[in-house]
Amino acid sequence: MARTSKLKLKGDGGKSKKKKVKTHHHGDQSSSSQAERDVKDTELHGGWWPLTNESSITGAVAIELAPYSYVRAMDNGLFVLAAPHQPGEDGGPDQEEILVAIRSTEGKVAFKSGYGKYLSVDSQKRIIGRSDAIGEREIFEPVFQDGKLALLAPNNCFVSVDEEKDGLIVARNATAGTSEMLKIRSNVDPDAVRREKEASKIPEEERGTIKDAEVKYVKKFQSFQDRKLRVAGLQEGFGEVVKAKEDGRLHEVLLDRRSKMKSDKFCK
Repeated sequence: MARTSKLKLKGDGGKSKKKKVKTHHHGDQSSSSQAERDVKDTELHGGWWPLTNESSITGAVAIELAPYSYVRAMDNGLFVLAAPHQPGEDGGPDQEEILVAIRSTEGKVAFKSGYGKYLSVDSQKRIIGRSDAIGEREIFEPVFQDGKLALLAPNNCFVSVDEEKDGLIVARNATAGTSEMLKIRSNVDPDAVRREKEASKIPEEERGTIKDAEVKYVKKFQSFQDRKLRVAGLQEGFGEVVKAKEDGRLHEVLLDRRSKMKSDKFCK
């Protein structure tokens, strides 16, 4: 199914582009002010901040379609725009307003409701959560442009709210206007998630300091009959180990050092 990679904003046609005037004054002040606004915005939303790129949309998220109002899952599989929270309210979105985002192909994402069902679109262009698995009809595309975000549903229409039908969440417009602008918020630091994933790839023996790593490898591979760990000599020439890690030769050097100890069952 074809996808658009650019927001088709209503009322954009025929407007000439204005030249941007570059300025180098008060750059630091501007950055500082923006950071303060971001912190304040997060505080006002109970610790949930808006995500600004596709790759960060993963894990627990909430879709804000109006100020302090989030998409809410109903037990009948439909979704509505919930009543707004009070600014600064502790806890952020309610449980029924929290979705789990699962990244699919590049730039695409699927959402699972708190009822364990995946979101899709029905024949009436309503957003529903009744699927047990992810298929083509469960794939959404976040579209970022000029600091704004709209969510393209599987029917190639943008997600919005139908105010005339009790605030039902729908996907009916092929162009993104003001009513299709939204924010996807999260309280999970994407950098922390990335660091956790990277850390999980590091062997258990190499977690901690380099000195700890060498001792752990000796414990793992050392052959000893008296059940006493032989670590004599580990402190000698330790600078070589540090440099080896920087050069990507850590395992080679550690093996050589264990071989010299003549206590490694895998060394000759």
